[in-house]
Amino acid sequence: MGAVQQVVDGKFVENATATSLAKEKEKTQNGGSLDKDAFLQLLVAQMKYQDPLEPTSNTEYISQYATFSELEQMQNMSATLELSRASSLVGQTVLLNVADSSGNTVTVQGNVDYVVYENGKAYLSVGGEVYSMDDLNTVADEKYLTAYKKTADFLNLYRKLPEVGLLTIDYRETVEKMTELYNSMDDYQRSFLTDEYSDKVAEYEKRMKDLVTVAGGSDDDTVDGGEESEEDEAGGVEGETEE
Repeated sequence: MGAVQQVVDGKFVENATATSLAKEKEKTQNGGSLDKDAFLQLLVAQMKYQDPLEPTSNTEYISQYATFSELEQMQNMSATLELSRASSLVGQTVLLNVADSSGNTVTVQGNVDYVVYENGKAYLSVGGEVYSMDDLNTVADEKYLTAYKKTADFLNLYRKLPEVGLLTIDYRETVEKMTELYNSMDDYQRSFLTDEYSDKVAEYEKRMKDLVTVAGGSDDDTVDGGEESEEDEAGGVEGETEE
């Protein structure tokens, strides 16, 4: 392809357009992005500002046009795949990494209500806000969400309890709920917790059973002791009366 130049006073002078096109070409060769519109503008500019002494051949123009057509088809295919992928997310729970007003990255979680498609890009509507597909980090399935919720509920109960040695019967309901919830979890759901929680649940359960046993024994002893005392006292009174 001939150089992009114009002739002034019999000399080739590189103009502003030629310079910008050269920079665009260099950017593209270095791995920069070039969309189909920029490619078409570059092709037209090359035809307009080509070297009159060394014009570009028709064969090269056809080759460039073929490259342009291939690029356009690839972009259209990419846009179609992105739209298809975005549409499949409707109704699912996603996690998005977005930048807040301070520039910090925060995680947004919610269900995808619908998909907006503008200028060849897909956008997800989550919680009343629209986010780019580029912000998508994780797609959570039902199995994951169930495990996540059960884990959160378990930890919420666990954090309400004191150390095992400080446990009292007042925490009986919390311990029973925590134990029941943990026993209902399958292996996948328990994998969200570290192994130490299994031992802790067993310790809390055993300690609470001991406390309930002691409390129940004390009540019985008190009642039995009270009845015997009354009988002894009554017997004593009768003996004294008979005498």
